[in-house]
Amino acid sequence: MESLFEFLFKYRLLVFQRGDFVLGVPWTVFVASVVGVAVAVPTFLLYSRVAGKSRPLDRVILSALRTMAIAVILFSLFRPVLVLSTVVPQRNFLGILIDDSRSMRIADADGAPRSDLVQRLFGDVEGSLKPALADRFILRFFRFSSEAQRVEDLSSLRYAGTKTNLGGALDRARQELASVPLAGLVLVTDGADNTHESLEEPLLALRARSVPVYTVGLGKVSFPRDIEVSRVETPRSVLKGASLVVDVSVAQTGYTGSTVTLVVEDGGRIVNTQDIELPREGEVATVRIPFTVTEPGPRAFRFRIAPQEGELVAENNEQEVLIVVEDHIEKVLYFEGEPRHETAFIRRAMQEDENIRVVSLIRTADNKFLIIGAENPDEELTGGFPTTREELFGYRGLIIGSVEASFFTLDQLRMIADFVSQRGGGLLMLGGRRSFSEGGYAETPVGDVLPIMLEPVDSEEQFFSEVYVEITPAGRTHPITQIAGTLEESENRWGELPPLTVVNRVTRTKPGATTLLTGEGPGIAESQIVLAYQRYGRGRVLVLPVQDSWVWQMHADIPLDDMTHETFWRQLLRWTVASVPDRVQVTSVVDRVAVGEPVELLAVVEDDTYLKVNNTEVRVRVRSPSGVVDSLTMDWTVDRDGEYRARFVPREEGLYEIRVDVEEGGEFLASDASYVQVKDPAREYFDAEMQAPTLRRIAEETNGHFYTWETVSTLPEDIIFTDSGTTVVERRDLWDMPAIFLMLILLVSAEWGYRRKRGLA
Repeated sequence: MESLFEFLFKYRLLVFQRGDFVLGVPWTVFVASVVGVAVAVPTFLLYSRVAGKSRPLDRVILSALRTMAIAVILFSLFRPVLVLSTVVPQRNFLGILIDDSRSMRIADADGAPRSDLVQRLFGDVEGSLKPALADRFILRFFRFSSEAQRVEDLSSLRYAGTKTNLGGALDRARQELASVPLAGLVLVTDGADNTHESLEEPLLALRARSVPVYTVGLGKVSFPRDIEVSRVETPRSVLKGASLVVDVSVAQTGYTGSTVTLVVEDGGRIVNTQDIELPREGEVATVRIPFTVTEPGPRAFRFRIAPQEGELVAENNEQEVLIVVEDHIEKVLYFEGEPRHETAFIRRAMQEDENIRVVSLIRTADNKFLIIGAENPDEELTGGFPTTREELFGYRGLIIGSVEASFFTLDQLRMIADFVSQRGGGLLMLGGRRSFSEGGYAETPVGDVLPIMLEPVDSEEQFFSEVYVEITPAGRTHPITQIAGTLEESENRWGELPPLTVVNRVTRTKPGATTLLTGEGPGIAESQIVLAYQRYGRGRVLVLPVQDSWVWQMHADIPLDDMTHETFWRQLLRWTVASVPDRVQVTSVVDRVAVGEPVELLAVVEDDTYLKVNNTEVRVRVRSPSGVVDSLTMDWTVDRDGEYRARFVPREEGLYEIRVDVEEGGEFLASDASYVQVKDPAREYFDAEMQAPTLRRIAEETNGHFYTWETVSTLPEDIIFTDSGTTVVERRDLWDMPAIFLMLILLVSAEWGYRRKRGLA
């Protein structure tokens, strides 16, 4: 198409885009205009008056054709020209930035790697663009991946970079060439920027200096056949023995309808597999795969699909994530307003769980309580339910059984709400004759945090019903409800369980809440909510409005060795306290980096009431895989309360341990640990197709131009038309364009042909 345009209009489209259209106005213009009008007017009058065999329509058409032909002649006589700014040869610099990252090794250039195209474009080979560019410009080459640096020739390129930063590379080249007349920058890359940094500021700086960027895209816009494990969502830390249901996203091209196997490995040991039917192209299959973590410590879990026949890139078939498996005890306070069977069976279900300690506080009479499971019975809960934030916030989870709201003071009710929203704890409310609306929790701070709507109850009517539990679509894949070996077996098992009884009418959830289990039974017009949850502030709130889950253990239809009740409660309480924050939390922005890539550390420090504190001393010890320990001090960010930052640069591969100790006034407050895996990441092979939209944006926003391998041959000619650097003004005539001559012939021929057809010749 471009060659046709150039044939018709003498110059390429880019020349017209770069130039300003003007008309040369010599003295002949006036004469030509007078002659044109003198010819056009009589012609029009002649055709309009002399009828002969012609119709009015014939005269209009012939007049228009003759007038247009005269207008074309006049246009040429006006001497149209393009005024362009062109560079002065050897007086301007041209920066050429070449992608030196691993994605340039992908062999999608007719079986050759993209790096071969770089050599053919700018290397010392026959047909290279380098000589043509060197005739006009002083060339400066840069290589870039995560950073950009000057190179003298292309022999130093290794195509081994583990990250591509387009904005940083453009900014570095602009700064280094800031003191010389710069005609523009040539960016040679596939455009796959995986730093997720904004291009806005680098492009704004280039526009301010009027530096055009000419982008050269290498590689295919889409691979013909490819499978990519694009995303894996896992928690950063879990308790030992936790059952996880992990979301894995898989994209593909060329394998629609094929079935592949997703494998989950823990340190090389297969923990689960699942067959996936690949969706249509352009769609992403999200798979939920369950597995149990059994080994404590930082664990590298790998999610992989075996390379398929014909795949161009196999490195994107797997993702590896780091999960820290904690092996410590989480304390849960269970407050029950009266002795009942549910308390004993919950304690029995959790008895074998070494990582959850349930401390039971049971009201036996007014101001009399029974404490079970306390580590220090003489010190813990001696005054009944906690009255201070420090005491309550020492627990990770809170279960409220059949306790009326009036038992608590207003401060305690607010403290329970803050336990969820501010401390980030997990709250679970059970059913009972003193729970929910029956317990007077409507319009209280605790009622506000619950995921259900509390409706007024008739004090004279006592609600009671038996319900058969059904699992919802959201519950089918939730970790709490996995009570059997697979998702399908768990779903079937829920339909086999005996019914439970409810004394709280709970049928509606709040916006944003999720229902996992519902119940149907006699006397219930609407489905009864059996298990629902929502996030509230930093924590989670769950409701289980049944009063006898112990039936799933003691019913006659339940075998003695059946573990359904125990499994359900363990997973319910483990999920309730999962992700509850500590007073000190240290994390890294990413948990996997390459050697030499800076690691940003972030710590959040809170006091024993979980209020952010800024006047603390935060020290970091970074232990390398070889055992070398580096000490750092984290600085308060000032922008946010309780937030501290530091960074380090790993120098060897392996697992780094980051331990933070916090002191205030010389007194130790708390500590936390995190881990970073230093290993060559495979991110260069994800979304590795040529990103044409990104490259077009860079070119358009800087007044440059976008090229592919097929169109890049015109690059040396195009770059000379620029307003940047040292330039001269050039005028190019347009009056002799072939299009003008062809149009004139076409109009004259059309007039003659029409006259012949109508018998007017």
